[in-house]
Amino acid sequence: MNLDEALKTFIIESRELLEQMEEALLRIEQEPDDAEVVNAIFRAAHTIKGSAGLFGLEYVVAFTHVAESVLDKVRSGELRVDADLIALLLESRDHIGVLVDHAAEGEEPGDATNQHGGELITRLNAYLGHQAEAKPAGMPVEHEHKFEKEGGGRVATDNWHISLRFGPDLLCNGMDPLAFIRYLETLGEIVNVVTLTEAIPALSEIDPESCYLGFEISFQSNADKAAIEGVFEFVREDSQIAIMPPHSKAYEYLKLIQDLPEQEMRLGEILVKCGTLTRAELENTLREQAQNSEHPPRPIGEVLVEKHIVQATVVEAALEKQKQVKESKSAEASLIRVDAEKLDQLINLVGELTIAGAGASLAAQRSGIPELQEATATMSRLVEEVRDSALTLRMVQIGGTFNRFQRVVRDVSKELGKDIRLEISGAETELDKTVVEKIGDPLTHLVRNSMDHGIEPAEVRVANGKPAHGSLKLNAYHDSGSIVIEVIDDGGGLKKDRILMKAIERGLVQPDANLSDKEIFNLIFEPGFSTADAISNLSGRGVGMDVVKRNIMALRGTVDLDSVEGQGTTVSIRLPLTLAIIDGFLVSVGKSSFVIPLDLVVECIELSDEDRSAAGERNYLSLRGQVLPYLRLRDQFDIEGDRVRRENVVVVQYGNARAGLVVDTLQGEFQTVIKPLGRIFSHINGIGGSTILGSGEVALILDVPRLVQQVSSKGERSMFEA
Repeated sequence: MNLDEALKTFIIESRELLEQMEEALLRIEQEPDDAEVVNAIFRAAHTIKGSAGLFGLEYVVAFTHVAESVLDKVRSGELRVDADLIALLLESRDHIGVLVDHAAEGEEPGDATNQHGGELITRLNAYLGHQAEAKPAGMPVEHEHKFEKEGGGRVATDNWHISLRFGPDLLCNGMDPLAFIRYLETLGEIVNVVTLTEAIPALSEIDPESCYLGFEISFQSNADKAAIEGVFEFVREDSQIAIMPPHSKAYEYLKLIQDLPEQEMRLGEILVKCGTLTRAELENTLREQAQNSEHPPRPIGEVLVEKHIVQATVVEAALEKQKQVKESKSAEASLIRVDAEKLDQLINLVGELTIAGAGASLAAQRSGIPELQEATATMSRLVEEVRDSALTLRMVQIGGTFNRFQRVVRDVSKELGKDIRLEISGAETELDKTVVEKIGDPLTHLVRNSMDHGIEPAEVRVANGKPAHGSLKLNAYHDSGSIVIEVIDDGGGLKKDRILMKAIERGLVQPDANLSDKEIFNLIFEPGFSTADAISNLSGRGVGMDVVKRNIMALRGTVDLDSVEGQGTTVSIRLPLTLAIIDGFLVSVGKSSFVIPLDLVVECIELSDEDRSAAGERNYLSLRGQVLPYLRLRDQFDIEGDRVRRENVVVVQYGNARAGLVVDTLQGEFQTVIKPLGRIFSHINGIGGSTILGSGEVALILDVPRLVQQVSSKGERSMFEA
């Protein structure tokens, strides 16, 4: 991987971490005592800071370091989470996102960004207990040396502690114990020496050539542990030597362990890499462990702590690092990151394969060769499986989009001075990635509208017998081959009389029009329609709602409203699962072919002679006692030619509405690669796209939702007139 690819990966992962951080911050606001969530926030900030440092992005490192320090205090219990701190951390999270965006653009932050970062650092520093001068985000980070107390023990000071137990043959080997201590002074200052004489035997038993001395030394030095251990290199094998670092060093070791790369390492390797354990100490400990008869052998971490070679907190940090790496590797092993453009290219190729497969099947049928027909049938089945698998790769859960609204609801609630709570359900519902990306803006508009104009102020709600806090729900589920997304509020609801009056004033409907409740509610989707001057709790609902509807229709979706005055409003968005390839049902009228999305087809029946003869008087039939409105595609699209003797009705359902489409011939299922229509055809009502048949001819894909709506409206009027 080259540096550009690595930086790109850093940008993607940082944005994902920031999303996780935002979600965790919003969660910790509700559950401030959840230590795991706090740790998750800290880890996200720490990972971003560490990765940014690898690319020399000092402005990211500098700012994130301060935020991380505050999070560290929260993690250690020194700071209590409250609303102000959450708000500040969310702002800090946003600022990190801005800095990451600058990194993505390959540019340094501007003055405005640096000024905002400086202001945030000043506020963060207040939580750190010092009023450090705010530094622009571009300034290098100053790593603080943290000194902590553990309540005493062997290493309660900020000095090295060296325990020496020289071997008895030291003098015989021509070495002087004091020579080592004097040499030690070349690396620092010996603060205190305690000579241990307990091992000296009675005078009559003393061997003048044996060494019985031991020393406990308090030593101040900036040298590392390996250098200090090197002083005793010649006597290390015959002596017992324990070197405990000062407490400030222990903190450095903890930081070094946290900053180690995400690689699987053994405990000893981690401790050696961070410098708290020398290679010689590790080898000695492993050798002793191997010679020990205990089964199973004691964990090396326990042995190192017991022998006072490594502090317990450092061992715990190393074990935690091991655990994190394993979890990370486990997650990475089950997922791979694929460029979305490559997926789009794959879908396009599968689409072409599907069209080519249809052509091959048609040629096989015309040839009449059984072996060829069987081979093409097998190939068609495999192509269908490949198609389904490829489309699955593009499916993502709607939960990621829903979770972003936790922040929107929180911020807008505070802005409006309302207490509004968001409930999410159906987050695991999957739909096409393209749909997910494009549904965000319409949803944002609907959510803000519900909060701003739908849900009443607390005093009004209480006066109406409602809870003081408002409720907003985002729900998603699959239904008849579509995905339905609902935005539900428990606000004041729509006042249909006022909407109808406003529509009549604007000339949108005739005064004597007989409209259903649904048709009245849907008037707010008319361009420029607004009841802001007349209806207080609907103010602004018309503003931009036409844009919402247009964006949803561009995704081949529909939007409907249902409302009960005083109880709330439900906005239902119905979207196709995918925008690329669908299972279709091929029909024909005259020489024209049409495709109906198979998921919307309920059944097919033959149009009876009685219904054919009554076609001039009514446009509905009786289907097992139920009224079924229908339309003839021949009339809908002005197709020339005489009607065939036997016509068929394809019964389709969209949502709760059913309708019949009268066609000449039923040709069966057909794998349909959706091709967009050009602008010149965009005005044709009832057509949603096109596809290419195996013969190379073009078939039009019916816009069933639009046709069902059209048929239902005509049917209701026909029955009313009858």
